[in-house]
Amino acid sequence: MIQSETLELLEWSRLCQHLSTFAATKLGAIAARNLTIPPTQAQSQELLIQTQEVYQLETRLAAGLSFDGIQDIGESLERAERQGILAGDQLLAIATTLAGTRQLRRVIDNQPDVPVLKELVAELRTYPELEQEIGRCIDERGQVTDRASQTLAGIRTQLRQLRNQITQVLQSILQRQANAVQEQLITRRADRFVILVKAPQKDAIPGIVHDTSTSGATLYVEPNAIVPLGNQLRQLMAKEQAEEEAIRRGLTQQVAAVKQDLERLLAIATILDLATARARYSFWLGANPPRFIDRSTGESITLRHLRHPLLVWQQQHEQGQAVVPIDLLIQPQIRVVTITGPNTGGKTVTLKTLGLAALMAKVGLFVPAREPVELPWFDAVLADIGDEQSLEQSLSTFSGHIRRISRILEAIEVKSQDTADITIQNPAAPAHPPLALVLLDEVGAGTDPAEGTALAIALLQYLADHAQLSIATTHFGELKALKYQDERFENASVEFNEESLSPTYRLLWGIPGRSNALTIARRLGLKAEVVDWAKTQLGGATDDINQVIAGLEAQRRQQETKAAEAQELLQQAERLHQQLSQKANQLQEREQTLRQQQEQSVQQAIAQAKGEIAKVIRRLQQGSTTGQEAQQATNALNQIAERHLPPSPKPKARFQPQVGDHIRIPRLGQTAEVLNGPDQDGELTVRLGMMKMTVGLEDIESLDGQKAEPSVKVKNQARKQETQHRRETEVRTDASSPHAPRPSPPIRTSENTIDLRGSRVADAETVLERAIAQAENPLWIIHGHGTGRLRQGIHSFLQQHPRVSHHQPAESAEGGTGVTVVYIK
Repeated sequence: MIQSETLELLEWSRLCQHLSTFAATKLGAIAARNLTIPPTQAQSQELLIQTQEVYQLETRLAAGLSFDGIQDIGESLERAERQGILAGDQLLAIATTLAGTRQLRRVIDNQPDVPVLKELVAELRTYPELEQEIGRCIDERGQVTDRASQTLAGIRTQLRQLRNQITQVLQSILQRQANAVQEQLITRRADRFVILVKAPQKDAIPGIVHDTSTSGATLYVEPNAIVPLGNQLRQLMAKEQAEEEAIRRGLTQQVAAVKQDLERLLAIATILDLATARARYSFWLGANPPRFIDRSTGESITLRHLRHPLLVWQQQHEQGQAVVPIDLLIQPQIRVVTITGPNTGGKTVTLKTLGLAALMAKVGLFVPAREPVELPWFDAVLADIGDEQSLEQSLSTFSGHIRRISRILEAIEVKSQDTADITIQNPAAPAHPPLALVLLDEVGAGTDPAEGTALAIALLQYLADHAQLSIATTHFGELKALKYQDERFENASVEFNEESLSPTYRLLWGIPGRSNALTIARRLGLKAEVVDWAKTQLGGATDDINQVIAGLEAQRRQQETKAAEAQELLQQAERLHQQLSQKANQLQEREQTLRQQQEQSVQQAIAQAKGEIAKVIRRLQQGSTTGQEAQQATNALNQIAERHLPPSPKPKARFQPQVGDHIRIPRLGQTAEVLNGPDQDGELTVRLGMMKMTVGLEDIESLDGQKAEPSVKVKNQARKQETQHRRETEVRTDASSPHAPRPSPPIRTSENTIDLRGSRVADAETVLERAIAQAENPLWIIHGHGTGRLRQGIHSFLQQHPRVSHHQPAESAEGGTGVTVVYIK
C-alpha cells in the first residue's frame, strides 16, 4: 500500500510515460509504462548490465538496434492455440516478427563485449521455415497467393476467365441498349455484376434488380443473360474462399505447434526493446550508470550534480526553467539528514529527486548525475510528501501525515523482520538496518510546534535505528542540534538569496538553514516596528546564531570559489598533459616508421649485395681461374662493399659554428651571430650589434663554453669535401659510359632524414641550411604532397645552394614525389 503511495507521490508514472516514448515496439512501450521494480539487487544489476551493453551498441552502430517488423502477436498466438483460423494479416505479422527478431539476434551476435545480450538472444528460435512458408502463401497485403496451392491457382484461373466472359456480355448489352442505360459502367452489387439502367427503361433490359439509387431514377440490374454465369461465379468464389481458409488453417496449425517458442521470442524481443528504451532515455538525460555500494563497509553515497528527470523533461519539452543540480555526498555513518530552509527553496524537490534516482537505479536506468554515481540498493523507498488533508475522511494535515508515517513504520518493521530471518539463517551476515530509504516532508508539522518538535525528534531517532537512510525537511530549529548530539545525523540547507528574495535551489551541506521569515517580511513591506518587535520576541540568541550561520555560508562560498578555480587549473593541466602525451606518441610513431624504412633499406641492400657476390662466386667457379680474373673478382667485391657497407663513423666535432648560430667572443666579452661559415683559413663573418667583423675559430666559443674546431681540421674537412665532390664528378662522368659501374645507392637513416611537413618555406630553408652545412652524404627531405608550395620552395632553394650537386625524387618505396633526395658536392 505505502509502496504504491510513494510511487504516486514521486510521480513515477510520469517518468515511465517518458521512458515509453523511447520504445520501438508496442509491447516495449506497454512494458515501459508498467515498469516492475525488481525485488532483489541481483535482478537490478542484471537490468543495468543490459542497459550498459545496449548503450554501447547504440553508440557503436550507426543506426542503433532495429526492431523493424516486430509486432504484438500475442492475441494471434492465443487464437491459434484455441484452434481459430488466423487472418492473412495476422500470419504476415508473425512472419515479419520472426524476420525482425532474427535480424536483431544477428546484429547482437556479431558484436563483441555484450555477453548478457548474447546469452539472452541465444534462446531465440526464429523458425525460418515457418517464415518462408507464410511468405510463400501470404502476400504483403495479407492475401493468400496463387502459389499457395495448385487447387487455388486453378480456381482463380477459372474465376478470371468467367469474369472476362461476363464483362464481354455486359459490354455488348451496353452497346445495344445505349438509350436504356444511365451510364456506360459495369459495377457490382452483392458480388453480382450489374449495369445502371434508367428506371423508365427497365423493361428494355430484363433482369434482376439488386439495388436502386437514392433518387430512384437508376436501377442496378443484373441482366438475365449473365445470371447463370453469375451463379457459376458465386460457386467458384465459395470454392476459392474454402481453399484460402484451408491454407490459412494449415499455417495456423504450424503456428500453434510452436506457440511457446514464439511467446518466448516475443518476450525476449520486448526485454531487448525495453533495455534499448532505457539506454536511449539515459543517453537523452545525459545520465551515467550507477554502482550499488555497501555502506556497512565504509562506502559513501556520491551523487554529484543530480538532476530531477521530470524537470529535465519539462525544461526540454515544455520550455520550463533551467534545472539546478544538487550534490548529495553522504558519509557511511550518516543515517538521518535534516534539510532546513525557506519555503519554495527546493527541499521537497530534493526529496523527490533522491527518491526517483534510487528507483531509476533499481529498474536498470542510468541516474542523471555526474560520474561516479554511487548509492545503495534500497529494498524499499517510502515517502511522506505533500498534504494528505481530506474533508471526506475527516483528516487534518497532521492526521494525514501521521497515518502515512504509521504505514511507513509498519513497512520498515516487516523489512526488519525479513532482515532478522536472514541473519538467523546466516549468522555470518553483517547486522545492519533494513535497506530502506525514508523521505519525510515537513516532519512534525500541522500541530503545536513544541509537541511537533518532540514528535519529530523521536521519529527521526527511531528511523536512525531502523532504516538505512532517512531524509527529512523541517522548519523546527531544535532538529538542527541533533547533529551535535548523534554522529548519525547530518544537517543540510537550501540556499536563499536575501538580495533578490529568491531561492537558488542549491543544497548546502553541514550548515543548517537560517530563518529568513523576518527578512522576507521586511523586504515585502511589512511595517518595520512589527518586524522589530518580532525580533525582540526571538531574543538576541537567535540573531547571534543567524550571524554565525551567515559567516559559515560566506566561508563556504569562498571555499567553493577556490575549489572551482583549482578544478579549472587541474583540468587545464590534464588537457596539457594529454596534448603532450599525444605529441610524444606521434613522435614515437614517426621514429618507428623511419626505423622500419631504414631497416627495409638495409635489408634490400644486403639482399642485393648477396646476389652480386653470388654472381662473382659463380664466375670464379666456372673453369680455371687466372690471376687477372681473381683481381677482377676482388675489385668487384670491393665495389660491392663500397656500395652497401655503411661508412666508418667519423669523430664528432666539439663545436662547429653554423650560419645563424649565436657564439661568444671571449676577448671582447660579447655574443655575436654567425653570418658566414668558416673558410679554409678558419675565419668567419659575424654580426656584433650593428657591425660585421671577421674573427678566427680560435677567437670564438659556443654559448655553453665549447671551443671551436681548430682551423687545420676545417681545412682538412674542406679538402675532404673537395675530394668527395671530385670523386662524385668522376663517377657521374664514368657513368655516361655504357660499361661504367652504376653508383652505389645510399642508405637512408634517421640521421640523414629531415621531416619538413607542415613547415613554412622560410622555416624550411633555415633547417635545410644547417643540415646541408653538416651533411656529407645525401639527405632525404620529407615534404609531402599537399598544395605543392612547400615542395616548390624547397626545390628552388636547393637549385641555388652552392653545396647541392643535384636532387631527385625518392624511390616509390621511400615516398616517391613526396620525398626529395639531395646530393651534396
